[in-house]
Amino acid sequence: MHHSCTSQSRITTLTIHTDRPDLPACFQLTVLSWLPCIYLWAVTPLYIFYLKRNNKGYIMMSVLNRFKTAFGFVLWLVCWSDLFYSFHELRNGLTRPPIYFVTPLVVGMTMLLVTFLIQFERLRGMQSSGVLFIFWFLSLLCAIVPFRSKILQPGSEPPDKLRFTTFYLYFSLVLLELILSCFNEKPPLFSTVVTDPNPCPESTAGFLSTITFWWFTRMAVKGYKTPLEAKDLWSLNVQDSSQTVVPRFLEEWEKEQAKAQMYVYTHALFSKAPPGGATNHVTAGAAGAVENGPEETEVLLSEGRAAPRQPSFLWALIRAFGPFFLIGSAYKLLQDLISFVSPQLLRLLISFTKQKGAPDWWGYALAFLMFFTALLQTLILHQHFQYCFVTGMRLRTAIIGAIYRKSLVITNAAKRKSTVGEIVNLMSVDAQRFMDLTTFLNMLWSAPLQIILALYFLWQNLGPSVLAGLAVMVLLIPLNAAIAVKTRAYQVQQMQHKDARIKLMSEILNGIKVLKLYAWEGSFQEKVLAIRQKELDVLRRTAYLGALSTMAWTSAPFLVALTTFAVYVKVDENNVLDAEKAFVSLSLFNILRFPLNMLPQVISSIIQASVSLKRIQDFLSHSELDPEAVQKNSAASEHSVTVINGKFTWTKQDPPALHNINMLVPQGSLVAVVGQVGCGKSSLISALLGEMEKIEGDVAVRGSVAYVPQQAWIQNATLRDNILFGKPFAEQKYHSVLEACALTPDLEVLPGGDMTEIGEKGINLSGGQRQRVSLARSLYSDADVYLLDDPLSAVDAHVAKHIFDNLIGPEGALKGKTRLLVTHGVSFLPQVDNILVMVDGRVTEMGSYQELLDQNGAFAEFLRNYAIEDDLIEDEELFPDDALSNHTDMADNEPVVNETKRQFIRQISIISGDSDNSKTRRRHLASQRKSGEPPAEKKPRQAPGSEKLIHAETSETGRVKMKVFMDYAKAVGLVLSVIICLLYGCQNAAAIGANVWLSDWTKDASANQTRDEVNMRLGVYASLGIAQGLLVMVSSFTLAVGNIGAAKKLHYNLLNNKFHTPQAFFDTTPLGRLINRFSKDIYIIDEVLPSTVLMFLGTLFSSVSTMIVIVASTPIFAVVIVPLAFVYVFVQRFYVATSRQLKRLESVSRSPIYSHFSETITGASVIRAYGKDSAFVHMSDTRVDDNQKSYYPGIVANRWLGVRIEFIGNCIVLFAALFAVIGKEKLNPGLVGLSVSYALQVTMTLNWMVRMTSDLESNIVAVERVKEYSETKTEAPWVVEDKRPPSDWPPQGNVEFRDYSVRYREGLDLVLKNLTLSVQGGEKVGIVGRTGAGKSSMTLCLFRLLEAAGGEITIDGVKISEIGLHDLRSKLTIIPQEPVLFSGTLRMNLDPFDSYSDEDLWKALEHSHLHKFVTNAPAKLEMECAEGGENLSVGQRQLVCLARALLRKTRILILDEATAAIDLETDDLIQSTIRTQFEDCTVFTIAHRLNTIMDYTRVLVLDKGEISEFDTPSQLLSQKGVFYAMAKDAGLVQ
Repeated sequence: MHHSCTSQSRITTLTIHTDRPDLPACFQLTVLSWLPCIYLWAVTPLYIFYLKRNNKGYIMMSVLNRFKTAFGFVLWLVCWSDLFYSFHELRNGLTRPPIYFVTPLVVGMTMLLVTFLIQFERLRGMQSSGVLFIFWFLSLLCAIVPFRSKILQPGSEPPDKLRFTTFYLYFSLVLLELILSCFNEKPPLFSTVVTDPNPCPESTAGFLSTITFWWFTRMAVKGYKTPLEAKDLWSLNVQDSSQTVVPRFLEEWEKEQAKAQMYVYTHALFSKAPPGGATNHVTAGAAGAVENGPEETEVLLSEGRAAPRQPSFLWALIRAFGPFFLIGSAYKLLQDLISFVSPQLLRLLISFTKQKGAPDWWGYALAFLMFFTALLQTLILHQHFQYCFVTGMRLRTAIIGAIYRKSLVITNAAKRKSTVGEIVNLMSVDAQRFMDLTTFLNMLWSAPLQIILALYFLWQNLGPSVLAGLAVMVLLIPLNAAIAVKTRAYQVQQMQHKDARIKLMSEILNGIKVLKLYAWEGSFQEKVLAIRQKELDVLRRTAYLGALSTMAWTSAPFLVALTTFAVYVKVDENNVLDAEKAFVSLSLFNILRFPLNMLPQVISSIIQASVSLKRIQDFLSHSELDPEAVQKNSAASEHSVTVINGKFTWTKQDPPALHNINMLVPQGSLVAVVGQVGCGKSSLISALLGEMEKIEGDVAVRGSVAYVPQQAWIQNATLRDNILFGKPFAEQKYHSVLEACALTPDLEVLPGGDMTEIGEKGINLSGGQRQRVSLARSLYSDADVYLLDDPLSAVDAHVAKHIFDNLIGPEGALKGKTRLLVTHGVSFLPQVDNILVMVDGRVTEMGSYQELLDQNGAFAEFLRNYAIEDDLIEDEELFPDDALSNHTDMADNEPVVNETKRQFIRQISIISGDSDNSKTRRRHLASQRKSGEPPAEKKPRQAPGSEKLIHAETSETGRVKMKVFMDYAKAVGLVLSVIICLLYGCQNAAAIGANVWLSDWTKDASANQTRDEVNMRLGVYASLGIAQGLLVMVSSFTLAVGNIGAAKKLHYNLLNNKFHTPQAFFDTTPLGRLINRFSKDIYIIDEVLPSTVLMFLGTLFSSVSTMIVIVASTPIFAVVIVPLAFVYVFVQRFYVATSRQLKRLESVSRSPIYSHFSETITGASVIRAYGKDSAFVHMSDTRVDDNQKSYYPGIVANRWLGVRIEFIGNCIVLFAALFAVIGKEKLNPGLVGLSVSYALQVTMTLNWMVRMTSDLESNIVAVERVKEYSETKTEAPWVVEDKRPPSDWPPQGNVEFRDYSVRYREGLDLVLKNLTLSVQGGEKVGIVGRTGAGKSSMTLCLFRLLEAAGGEITIDGVKISEIGLHDLRSKLTIIPQEPVLFSGTLRMNLDPFDSYSDEDLWKALEHSHLHKFVTNAPAKLEMECAEGGENLSVGQRQLVCLARALLRKTRILILDEATAAIDLETDDLIQSTIRTQFEDCTVFTIAHRLNTIMDYTRVLVLDKGEISEFDTPSQLLSQKGVFYAMAKDAGLVQ
């Protein structure tokens, strides 16, 4: 460069030491002109590649575009006119240095490139160009220097006129280009932006708007004015939506699976494949191989080779989302490098204050440079975060999508391994962990990089004494690592306890009615609290570790600084600690602090994510149902269903459930399958659907299938949607379907007709209605083969007859279709074409009714016992029975809530807003809000019929009330709260003290200090720092203790309240909402809130202390504080209002994902049978997208805030530095260092403080939600001490009703009206009546699940309303309609309080005919019952309930339609047991089958809640009243 210009030695003299600095012309012509050009040529290839990849369609030529292009072209002309002028001079013999030719050439070429890029971007649909904006900005910056020097040039030199002119032309054009590039082009043609009603402005935002997140401001303002609602949210960007993300991930996952399979096979070839190592038919990633062939695995290991490996979930994620994430990493790298510029500028600033003669402009320049580097750092950092968060969001979408799709196809074995709760956990907790990890993942490489750079600069500053500090760091690492490892172990324990607690809670809430009826709440509450105690112990240990690590990381930078300074001043007498060394080192130590804190955190969150990774990978690698198990397309044989030598099992490990099945079902025939409970009838249906594992044989089903399961699966949707099930609506067909299924009468009763919203699991339909809806769905689907699993048992006899005649039977709507009917109803058998008789999983006989009778085998025997039913029902009149008589309110027509069906997480059913329900006449029953809503939310009472059974979960709006914070403080303990705040204050005082002392110490540098003084200085510095460390530890400890106390108290109150809540509350509140309180909200209170509070207090106090320090050192700063604080609060309020509401929207839209998911899993077999998988996948995707729609603005809100708050922080740095420059005469360097180094930290703290304020507000809502449900209305006390009945009460069992009335809930009609009757001890009373007559209500009144509206009930002279609920309920016994079992041992299910001996248990089992079954089970009484008793058949569950009743053996027994789901033989067994074992007890039976009560003492006939007849059966028959008509319907009288 020397010879390309003139001499260059004057550069320094020209610049710094004058009051009018300048740069030499040579420097201006080379470096300054080339910088922008080098930048542009460097990025162009990458940019063009990016534009080629992302084509958004072309943009029409606009005025803006024309101007940009024209200016670019003129610029090229200007540069080359310079070049030609140089040639012209050369011709005229004036030799210029080469640079006069090179520079115009280079710049001119660059301008051509720019003009090309402007057009290329237009054709590729780029609306705003960052690359060119930066180029113009750089060009302008570089042109400012020559611009100034040209003005400053003394007039004596004759200026080079042409170059002078071209330069100013060049400068003004560049300025214009810069201004133009701030504006945006129109969107490209045919882009989605035009069609989308509410597009995300990001896609059309300009470059400046994108880097400052200005495009978000509109939403922030809107959110500040009125609380945001779902309709205000922008659509999701296409590249973030499920339809793009999930397929991309699944494609990579399938590649991984293929690789893993190849791996397994290639390795398996080497080892001698032992017998029995046959792998599963679909080794989904060889999971099968591991399950089925332990020997194989061992061989592979013994050969020294790897065992079959699972496909790597991690690799699939990296390949799908890695590239996008790397862009974020690039930003991070840039930001790390820039962050080290500030300490260097600080050094220059301090040395500037030392030099008395330095010109002022240099100080101002430094101040502004500090400001600009900080600003640049801010913008870059937030771009990096944006990329990371979006990656995290896509990860979550992909994981949920993959899990949902997988759960539709896993085998039963796999389902057994992961319960619904666990899978929901995978979707919520584990996917969330990945999301959280992506934000910090870059720290893995960035932290070491920052540490190395910081150490390098420190070495330059302090020399080898840095090594002492480094040693301290290295020693702290194992401590942090040990803490992290321990924490992780606790985390795993914590997860297990939490899973166990949630699983138990969900079962308790599912079976709450049964717990109340049996008075078992106490035992289950103990169980929950025992798990909770374990959970809290683990939490407590984690918190103590946390306090240690907080101390370690707060003290780390200090200890490092202390040892470094100590070694530095001790090693050599000449080493003096002056301001420059001390504060530059301190600011470098502060930079070090972040990577040092983060590394252990990142490592622990990577460890957590690896646990999640494993869990998800295991789940996604489960074996899948073999889609080929059932051949669908077998060529047109005359048989619709063919099974040859079928042998089936539920899971590979179990013994086969069906053996040797051979059946051929001709096209269009009706086949009945009969047999006893547990003989494999339902399994046979499942085998035909391909739900069971086929061990051998062939199955073929021709055509489409419709399936009606034994327990109807109803979706949370309208009744019509349940029937249509995704098929288009055809009016005529639809009505004929309703007619055939006897649903027409019900529609008249339902509040909204067929548009009635059906609650989750069909909760507001009776069992019979649910079954008929399920039948209607199958009929509407118009399939070829119908598999009907006992659909008639849930409905009354004459309805069953109607359905058989009109739907299933030879003349029904399905005639000509192939039908397989599992049934217990003997009366229909003569009309079917063929009968299959099953015994113990084998088909023993098959043939028509007549043939089987003639064979005189098991079937004939079976029939003879039940000949009574043979007299066919005469079709008198089809009462709209089983429909509800009009007065009852539908909501829980006698809470016949199908208990078993309410399986696991009934996740929240949020019912969509009013928009789509305006047409629905909604339910009148619940115009009162659910009991727990805080009064603030009470809506004005609407017109009757305008409400729903299940209320949409409300999300609070507006600021969190002060009261909630007070509630939490009270739960922590008020005194403790004050102490915690004091401790935080002290700890910050100590920190300030240490730094002020340091600044004072640096003054000694000028005076000569003695050894003693140095020791004194060091001693005080050390003690202040160590005091700070100890205070940090103590304050974290006290905080942890307080938080855990609060968590314990809040959970206990919630649990206790829920066990004391009346049944009505559970009938109107979706289970998922309660589960959400127990899982999500308690988790927040346990784990999230404490750390938020910790961070909040930390940042609050440190921000305040920063201000104090700066004001103390430069008092004039106080003037700036007010406007800055004003802006800060202003931005913060905007942000908090918007972000809080977005968080709430996000959590409300999260529940439907899980509720839809758990609904899907329960109905997976139905969804598969109808082939509706893809429709459901689409529904799930839509729900996930809706959730991300509120999550995405939430992330952006944080970025928006970050950029603005950090700008304020940067202003603080600027002013601190400026005031230091202004007052440099009065200030000593130590104070300048102190004030500016504090200011440099403030940006981070301010940003965190707003975030923590907001997080605190968002998370404290959990306290509000838990409190809301801890204060709902409770039922009567369990025990009333002064009214306890004697222990042998009731001695006789006399029951008397006096003028008794009852309603379900306040404001509803009476269900029972003025009943008066008395029953003597030992009487057997049958209760009959049409559905909705109040039969079940009557029994619930005895247990006081419903409290009297008038009148009273006495039992043996004791008024039941006066005694405690437990005293009452433990003395009555019920066998409920729906048998509910809890997961646990059989013993626990029979006797949760351990109050009976083994002998008693076995006796009870013998009487309930389960003896054989239990003795055959390997574990006997300790046999595990699955969730909801899934591993027992419905009949067996009913027998377990009978055994419970036999154990309690109380004076009064109530049977609630207990025998509906049982075949006749078992029914007989139960009836005879009741007759013998409960001979001297009072028995109330709600009868379905009249023949069971024909020999009872008396029969009570209810109608619309009043007694219509009450006498002996024979009397009633002779009266020829209602009872006679019913008996005639049932064919019991001729």
